[in-house]
Amino acid sequence: MSFHLRRRTLLGAAAGTGLAGLGLASSSPATAAQPRSDAEIYGVPTVQPLVTQRADPFITPRTDGRYYFTGSVPEYDRIALRGASTLAGLSGAAESVIWRRPASGKMAGHVWAPELHRVDGRWYVYFAAGDSDDVFRIRTYVLESPLADPLDASGWQLKAQLMTEWDGFTLDATTFAHRGRRYLVWAQSEPEIAVNTSLYIARMGTPWSLASKPTRITTPTRDWEIQGFRVNEGPAVLIRNGRVFLTFSASATDARYCMGLLTADADADLLRRESWVKTPDPIFVTNASTERFGPGHNSFTVAEDGRTDVLVYHARDYRDITGDPLYDPNRHARVQRLYWHPDGTPLFGVPVGDGGPIVRITPADRPDDYVRHSAGGTIVVQRAPRDLAATQFRFEAQADGTEVLRSVDQPAQFIGPGLRLGTTPLAVRREVVRAGFKLRVEGGYLRIAGSTVSVGSAGTVLRLS
Repeated sequence: MSFHLRRRTLLGAAAGTGLAGLGLASSSPATAAQPRSDAEIYGVPTVQPLVTQRADPFITPRTDGRYYFTGSVPEYDRIALRGASTLAGLSGAAESVIWRRPASGKMAGHVWAPELHRVDGRWYVYFAAGDSDDVFRIRTYVLESPLADPLDASGWQLKAQLMTEWDGFTLDATTFAHRGRRYLVWAQSEPEIAVNTSLYIARMGTPWSLASKPTRITTPTRDWEIQGFRVNEGPAVLIRNGRVFLTFSASATDARYCMGLLTADADADLLRRESWVKTPDPIFVTNASTERFGPGHNSFTVAEDGRTDVLVYHARDYRDITGDPLYDPNRHARVQRLYWHPDGTPLFGVPVGDGGPIVRITPADRPDDYVRHSAGGTIVVQRAPRDLAATQFRFEAQADGTEVLRSVDQPAQFIGPGLRLGTTPLAVRREVVRAGFKLRVEGGYLRIAGSTVSVGSAGTVLRLS
């Protein structure tokens, strides 16, 4: 994985016309180019949400040129899939209902969190369902289809209930293969443990059965895991950089919902509890500034470039909920690019708000350094900072041909006069040069020396990351 993936094409440069509006003169106008969206460059859409009213979203890796999407519907009564050749295309794709709960009896209660997986040339859906006389008697079930097209409902049949070590509340099963073995990870309430759900792992014998006893790898104990309910659920696995990363969700399904992270060495025995290390703090949480509340129950996919990792998750765009959060329908499916620290660990940032393509800016000769806003609002440059969100901006075109730089994690603020975050934006123009671009402002160009950003006659060449 390249930790500093560069855009092959710059998001466009402004033409050198109309500079009088900035009090600038130009002897040689820069070449104009149209901005390209993240969807065009990486295949990561910036439209929010990707799919409305679909909680617990799951997007497959691109399979035979197509992505497939599924998630919990607000009625909790069916499993629906949609497919498209691009991630953005999933927004308007038609849904195919491949299974509906029976009118009564077993599996006729709540239907939750389906996941679609391709295993040994067949499609499988793992999902949780309750019974008509007790919608919360949740157990895990498996559908199977031998057909190449998972949207063809005629191929789907109920294969089995996925039996675990004990008969109890079981949900959110996911499967992954690693070094010749296939594993299942799921959430379950274990007898004699006073929590709602913990996470377990086991080796699989078939796509619908286990071949080993389960190992409990995390249980909710930290303050951020026990808000409203004591929950660890919604596991998702990403294997990168010599490690197995496992995200999960915690607490109640309102604005307190958040994501945690477990990490194991890729050479470790994944069935040993000691192999997994929990990150002490949550890694993805509510952000009031971007108006994203209760982000969680994620999955991962890979963008259309075949290498950019994409975080898939749900979140509401408001905090206050009337009644039980479980029955509020507006947990929307969203996607955003997943970044990586230089040490090979994932960098999640914040759940981003509405707007266009998101960029990070680096000096062309210092690709590991990033323009960012400091805690006090000053614009500085720092070596690969741990807090991704402070390095993320959006270029926004203005009517006079200039652009402004809006902060992603503080979307009401811009890079402003005095090179500080504020509500008054600083107008800039991008001028393309051979190695990247320069940012022209009133009085000169942006210049970087060490960690300091200033305005000078000779600007620093910049690139987008």
